Amino acid sequence: MEQTFITLNNGRRIPQFGLGVFMVTGDEATRKVCLDAIRLGYRHIDTAHAYQNERGVGQAVRECGVPREDLWITSKLWPSEYGEGKTLAGIDKMLSRLDTDYIDLLLLHQQFGDYLGAWRDMEKAVATGKVRSIGLSNFEFSRLEEVLDAAQIKPATLQVECHPYYQQEALKCRIAPYGTVIESWYPLGHGDVGLLNEPLFNRLAQKYGKTSAQIILRWHIQEGNIIFPKSTNPKHLAENIDIFDFALTGEEMAEIRKLDKNQRYFTLNLEEQEAHLSQFIPAD
Repeated sequence: MEQTFITLNNGRRIPQFGLGVFMVTGDEATRKVCLDAIRLGYRHIDTAHAYQNERGVGQAVRECGVPREDLWITSKLWPSEYGEGKTLAGIDKMLSRLDTDYIDLLLLHQQFGDYLGAWRDMEKAVATGKVRSIGLSNFEFSRLEEVLDAAQIKPATLQVECHPYYQQEALKCRIAPYGTVIESWYPLGHGDVGLLNEPLFNRLAQKYGKTSAQIILRWHIQEGNIIFPKSTNPKHLAENIDIFDFALTGEEMAEIRKLDKNQRYFTLNLEEQEAHLSQFIPAD
C-alpha cells in the first residue's frame, strides 16, 4: 500500500505522513535525521522558525537527491514576525534559512500578536509564488473565526494537539465549511504510556503484527489527519512509516473513536500561553 496524500482546499496534494523536527537540537542533528527519514521514504518535513533548525532541513533537502518538487516543507512564523511588511520580510529570511525558492506550507505558529496583518502578508506571498499554501497552528479559540472571517485565502490546514484521547471532533466541525484539514502534533499523545498501553491498541497490535504506536498512527491516517511524528531513532523512524501495508476495519475505527476523553496533554489556557510564549524571540 502506497503512502497517502490529502488534497487541500487549494487543490495541492500534501503527503499525509511526515517527520516533525520539534526539539531536534541543532542543524547538524536535523540534517542527519531528515536525510535518514528521506531515505526511508518520508517526503514531508515539518519545521518552524522557533525550532531553530530550518537550515538543517534545507541542507538535507539539498543533499538527499530527491527532486525538490517531490518533497513537502512546512514551516511556521513566530509572532515576533507578524504584521504587514514585517511578515513578508520574515518569509524572505525563512526562504534564505531553508535555501529554497518556495515553502510548500507556511503557518502562523501561535495565536498572538498581529496575526491578521501577518495573514494578509502570507496571502501576498502566495500571490508571488514564495509560498504555495498557508494555514494556522494552535488557533483554537475565537481568534480562529477572526482569521477565517478576514481571510481571502482560507487556511489549508490547522495544526493542533490531536490523538485518540483528544480527537478534536468539535474543532473539525468548525473548520469543515472552509475545507481546512487538521494536522496533529502529539499524534501519539506526547508518548503517554497510558495511551500507548491502551488495551485496545495492544489487541490490534497483536492482530496486525504492529506496535501500539503504529496502530495509533494508522488510525490518524484513516481519520484524515495529517501527521508527522518526531523521532531521531532510526528504528522508530522506520517503524513510524511502516503503516501503509494494513488497514483498520470500520468496526475497529469506531472502537478507537470511543476512547476520546477530551484529554489534552498541553493544558495552558490562552492567557497562560501568551505569558509563556511572549518573551521568546527566535534568532535569525
